Amino acid sequence: MTLTALLLVDLQNGTCGPAQAQRRPDFHRRFREHTLPAAQRALAFCRAEGIEVIHTVIANLTADGRDRSLDYKRCGLGFPPGSVEARVIEELAPLPDELVLPKSSSSPFSSTTLDYLLRNLGIGDLLVIGLLTDQCIDHAVKDAADRGYRVTCLTDACQAETPERHGAALACFRGYARLCRVDEFMETWRAEGPAQPPR
Repeated sequence: MTLTALLLVDLQNGTCGPAQAQRRPDFHRRFREHTLPAAQRALAFCRAEGIEVIHTVIANLTADGRDRSLDYKRCGLGFPPGSVEARVIEELAPLPDELVLPKSSSSPFSSTTLDYLLRNLGIGDLLVIGLLTDQCIDHAVKDAADRGYRVTCLTDACQAETPERHGAALACFRGYARLCRVDEFMETWRAEGPAQPPR
């Protein structure tokens, strides 16, 4: 029997924390009103059901970020290790025994030990939520599927810069994952246990 894990991608102060209210007001409003409540429901449900919870955060391993991917270097993305920006937001803060993996590339499979950890934990089913739908979520979903994980993207607990980009991303990786909203996933889990994709 394979187990399930919830992967929270880049839900941290540097991407969706309080400071983003000034920098990206529309994005921040949508996050606070829609995406965050969905993410909180997913996290609370998974914890209550004993589902493994894993957080990834954009965080350099070096103070100057020289270890970052070329993409992150080009766009100037990255946060110093241990910085406030590299911490998971308070509303989704990890419990003491939950894994937190710093990543310095778009895909958590490229710059962390995620695949190794999932296999050690016996995980076969991966739930994915977080930011941004058309960037790091897209990478996580496709890379997980390519490695043989059964992926479910909880669509209302993910967000892109605009609703249009969010929708386009979901359409793009639809073939790699089951797409459903958090409440739909919880209802299915209660009724049937982990959902299996069509074979």
